[in-house]
Amino acid sequence: MSAMAPLLFEESSMKRSEINRIFREAGEAFRVNGWTLPPKPKWDITDFGLGAFGRLGLTLVNLADQPEYCEKLMYAREGQRTPAHAHRRKKEDIIARAGSLAVRVWPRHPERSTRGELFALQVDGEPVEVASGEVVRLNPGSRVTLVPGVYHEFWPEGGPCVIGEVSTANDDAGDNFFVADEIGRFPGIEEDEQAEVRLISE
Repeated sequence: MSAMAPLLFEESSMKRSEINRIFREAGEAFRVNGWTLPPKPKWDITDFGLGAFGRLGLTLVNLADQPEYCEKLMYAREGQRTPAHAHRRKKEDIIARAGSLAVRVWPRHPERSTRGELFALQVDGEPVEVASGEVVRLNPGSRVTLVPGVYHEFWPEGGPCVIGEVSTANDDAGDNFFVADEIGRFPGIEEDEQAEVRLISE
């Protein structure tokens, strides 16, 4: 996965049948890896408004969403990338729960960062020095702590990945700042079959 791979747009929305399939696939991945979801999980399946879920997409379940804190469980297929973004207020730990995860990081907006510039992050609770644009690789159980303003993108390596997120208060509508202006947080949906799950954006 190259640094800042170009975003190539395909179609403008996700089909309901595709959402249903990934809902089942992600649910099975959580089950196989020992994750029992809460009784009424809030699902979030997104192509970031780009219409290319196979390359630029993510499946999330909100496990806890309180005014002070949030916990999410995520699923990404091999070959899927979550596009580069940062948060103004949210501090988060991104955790490889099952499978290996690559996280590319920048101390500020990538276009305003000097490649190779050193800055500090926490990996597994320990301070480490990383270079702007460097990939931090997380094996199962490892985590990286991302503070507000640190831009990051991530993707699985060597197969699909179950990913955890533990953070301060979550605001998907107002606290996500993507590098590409065209990116939206939620998908458009084409209703081609009956919904098996309703998403938090609906």
